[in-house]
Amino acid sequence: MHVLVLGAGVIGVAASWYLREAGCEVTVIEAREGPGLETSFANGGHLSAASGPWAAPDVPGKLIRWIGREDAPLLLRLRWDTALFRWGARFLANCAPARYAANTEAIGALCRLSAAETMALRDRLGISDETNRAGVLTIYATEKDLAGAEAKRARLGEAGIAAEVVDRAGIIRIEPALEQAAPRYVGGLFAAETETSDCHLFTAALAAHAADAGVAFRYGARVAAVTVAAGRASGVTLESGETVSADAVVLAAGSWSPVLARGLALRVPVYPGKGYSVTVPIAGRNGAPRMAVVDEHAKLYIARFADRLRVAGTLELAGWDKTPSPARQAATLAKMRALFPDGGDYTQAAHWTGLRPMTPDGRPLLGPTTVPGLWLDTGHGPLGWTMACGSGRLLAEMVTGRRPSIDPAPYALSRF
Repeated sequence: MHVLVLGAGVIGVAASWYLREAGCEVTVIEAREGPGLETSFANGGHLSAASGPWAAPDVPGKLIRWIGREDAPLLLRLRWDTALFRWGARFLANCAPARYAANTEAIGALCRLSAAETMALRDRLGISDETNRAGVLTIYATEKDLAGAEAKRARLGEAGIAAEVVDRAGIIRIEPALEQAAPRYVGGLFAAETETSDCHLFTAALAAHAADAGVAFRYGARVAAVTVAAGRASGVTLESGETVSADAVVLAAGSWSPVLARGLALRVPVYPGKGYSVTVPIAGRNGAPRMAVVDEHAKLYIARFADRLRVAGTLELAGWDKTPSPARQAATLAKMRALFPDGGDYTQAAHWTGLRPMTPDGRPLLGPTTVPGLWLDTGHGPLGWTMACGSGRLLAEMVTGRRPSIDPAPYALSRF
């Protein structure tokens, strides 16, 4: 079976690896000049084994309070956009407590599978991606937020990860670099057995291994349309006019997946969520944290790589425009400085903006579509790095008719 994978971010590269390992002939088509140069390039780096969806019961109220705040964790830029209206209505519906619980359970199952797959694959192939296994400390600014830490601790326990809830003094004990910031927080949750690593480094290394295993990568090739013959997806037509034939096509193009599906009259409920990150060199600073830190209230994710400190987070719903907001860039950098005043050389800050492919319920879209031969591996939102390898394995199992590692039903397009 010859499978075309559209997209060479961490999702597409992981899918190509597992498809090749399952015996398929695989070609990856990517518009950029190399792997992992879009959403996978400078994300937060957290492998989150116990994450939940953005659509949570408290979000509708927060959205109202955040209106007009350029530094809000979730910013909606109001404009006439029917795709956003449809997506937004479904997002708000998924904020209901029962749906939130179901979505959290489904996301957790895939995250647990994927985190294990990622670690095993990294160790098996000897991939060097600046892994930091010092743990993750989530800090909470309010007692209400801290009250939710117990539920997250339980989810981590389901993943086999021990975690402890700590008070303000515990924050400083676990991460002394937070001593100046700690008075603004009431407590935290520390998971010692979790890790962070550089998604782009992993993606580039895995792409090289996949190429060695026989996967063909075509960079700088833009897909104009998915082609259909005899009622089945039969390949793609490139903007150059070239046609590439295949037995199956996998849409792993992130936020651009629904654009490609539209030509087949197929509605894929994915909308881009603009995310921001800032990376600074540590440059010998003594105030850099030794571990990863999450500010739950501000939705900021800090990761320490070998000699770099990165903060990523926030969500801006503004369509497919990647133009960064200078105010949001400045706010993201300011929040990292407030947490770690001597954490790095902030005069050398490197800003980055990328589009996360968001589904209304936070679950990715994995599996077949109503077009035979066309498969989805998209919609992972901010959890693409965490979910990539598990999604790739699950997709390869479905494409080749093997028994799935976990129940794929919660991730099917038919749920919408």
